[in-house]
Amino acid sequence: MDRPTGQKARPTKPRHQAEAGNRNVPGLAARMTAAKLLAVVVDAKTPLDGLTDNDNGHPHYLALEPRDRALVRAILTTALRFRVTIGKLIARRLERPLPPNASTLAHILNVAAAQILFLDVPDSAAVDLAVTHAKSDPRTTRFAALVNGVLRSLARGKDAELQPILDTTLDAPDWFVQRLTSAYGEQQAAAILAAHRVEAPVDFSVKSDPGLWAEKFGGIVLPTGGVRVEKLSAAVSELPGFGEGEWWVQDAAAALPARLLGDIGGKRVADLCAAPGGKTAQLAIAGADVTALDTSKNRLVRLRRNLERLRLSAETVQSDLLEFKPAKLFDAVLLDAPCSSTGTVRRHPDVLWTKSPEDIAKLAALQAKMLAAATKLVKPGGRIVFSNCSLDPAEGEDISRALLAASADIELDPIRPGEIAGADEFLTPEGMLRTTPAGLKLDRPGISGLDGFFAARFRRTK
Repeated sequence: MDRPTGQKARPTKPRHQAEAGNRNVPGLAARMTAAKLLAVVVDAKTPLDGLTDNDNGHPHYLALEPRDRALVRAILTTALRFRVTIGKLIARRLERPLPPNASTLAHILNVAAAQILFLDVPDSAAVDLAVTHAKSDPRTTRFAALVNGVLRSLARGKDAELQPILDTTLDAPDWFVQRLTSAYGEQQAAAILAAHRVEAPVDFSVKSDPGLWAEKFGGIVLPTGGVRVEKLSAAVSELPGFGEGEWWVQDAAAALPARLLGDIGGKRVADLCAAPGGKTAQLAIAGADVTALDTSKNRLVRLRRNLERLRLSAETVQSDLLEFKPAKLFDAVLLDAPCSSTGTVRRHPDVLWTKSPEDIAKLAALQAKMLAAATKLVKPGGRIVFSNCSLDPAEGEDISRALLAASADIELDPIRPGEIAGADEFLTPEGMLRTTPAGLKLDRPGISGLDGFFAARFRRTK
C-alpha cells in the first residue's frame, strides 16, 4: 500500500497481537467484524445472509453478543445500501484516490461513514473506533491520521453535503442502472432505485383473518390480503402466533405466484424449488397434495421444520429438477427458479455488489432449462407457473416468450384482471405478472413497495 507523500512507516506489532491488545475496547470488535464482512461481500462476492446466519455464520460474527450482531447487520446493510453515496463523500476528502490494494482501509472508512451518515451512533464513537481499528492492523496503521481526518471532516460536513449527494446519486453499480433503465425507462428505474434506499417492511402470510393479525402486530392489511408491519417490536419468534404456526414471513410479491395455480384442492401439485417452504405452505393450505422438491438436503430440513411449525404436511424429495422422474405426472407445478435476486435489493442490498451481468446470463440459461423440464412434469391440460425474484427481463419475460416460441404443446395461460385481489396493477399486456419495489404505493414510503417479482402461467395442451 502506498504511503501519503512525506509520511514515514512506523514499527508495527503483528496483526494478531494488535487485535488481541484491543479486544476489550467497547464496540471495537463489532466494527472490526463489520469491516471484515464488508470485505468478504464486496471483494469475494459472498452473500451477506450466510455470513450473518446466527447458526452457521462467519466465526467473527458468531463470536459477538446478540446486541453487537444486530449492530453489525445494521452497519453492513447501510454501508451496502448507500455504497455509492458514501464513496463519493469519502472521495471528496482524499487528495487522490485510494490505491487498488488499499481495500482494508476503504472498508474501515466505509463502515465508519455508514454510522456517521445514517445510523444513530455518536460521531465521536464512530471516528475513534475507526482510528483504533486502523492502528490495530499493520496494513492500515500508518493511515490512522488519514482515517481521523477524513471521518472528522465527514461528520462536520454531513448536514450540508449529504442530501445534495443523495439527490444526485444512484446507489447502484453502473451495470445495474443501465439494465434497469433499458428495461423500465429512466423514470421507472429512478423510482425503483429510490425504493431500494428505504428499508423494507415485514410481510406475513396468515392462515386466518388478516385483520386480526394486523391488529395484533400493529400493522395493516395489504390489498393483496397479507399483513404488513413497518418495523417489528420483537423478534419474529417472539411474536404472537409463532409457536402455534398461525403465520409465516413472506413478502407480498412472493405470495402471488402460488395463487396463480387457481383452485388446486385435491390436486397433485409440485413445488419444484421449494425451500424454505413459504409457497409450499400456500399450496398445502389451498388443499393440494404437495410434493416439495429441492436439491439441498439442508434446505429440505429447514422446509420440514417450517411446515412442522405451521402444522402442515407435504411429501419432500431431494432431487435436481433436471433429473427428477416422478412416478406420475402432476396436475400442476410451480417453478420459483433460482435467479439473480435483483428484486430483493430492499432487503438484501448486497445483491448489487455480489452479482454481475454474467451471473444473470448464466442464471437465465439455467432457468430456461428448468422451465422446459417443468413443462414435462404436468398432465395434458395441467398448469405451470414460472416465477422468480429478478427485475431483469432476461430472467423472466424473455425466457417465457422463448418457451412459447419453441414449444408446440405449451400455451400461455394469461392472468386475468380481477383474478388475484390487489394484483391488477402488476399485470402486463400479455397477461404475465411483473412487480417492482416502486409498486404498491401506500400512505408513506416505509409501508409501500414490494419485492420485484416475475410470474407467467402456462398450460400444457397435449
